[in-house]
Amino acid sequence: MSETKITVIYDNPTDPEAFESAYQADQLEAARKVPGYVRLEASKVWPKEDGSPTPAYRMIDWYFTDYDAASAAVTTEEFGAFAQSLFQLATGGVRILFSDVEIPQS
Repeated sequence: MSETKITVIYDNPTDPEAFESAYQADQLEAARKVPGYVRLEASKVWPKEDGSPTPAYRMIDWYFTDYDAASAAVTTEEFGAFAQSLFQLATGGVRILFSDVEIPQS
């Protein structure tokens, strides 16, 4: 099996300031507690130069050794706590993806 990534894509929040004030303490702290990942990335989408809305706002990516490890992680109490916080914070919508990493970081 190849490496698997879980990606959380936060759409543009209804109140960016409220989102940012809760994101660092609530979401990132909860994301770090999810067991089994080998690497965690958090990113913020650059604003568009013309000022129009971006296609997404932020992302969190967890990398796991394989699909089974990623699947096991989402059944944990820690991921449940992350998800509860996630759905309270993601006022603009959210997408969660499982992906097969075809070219892993070397």
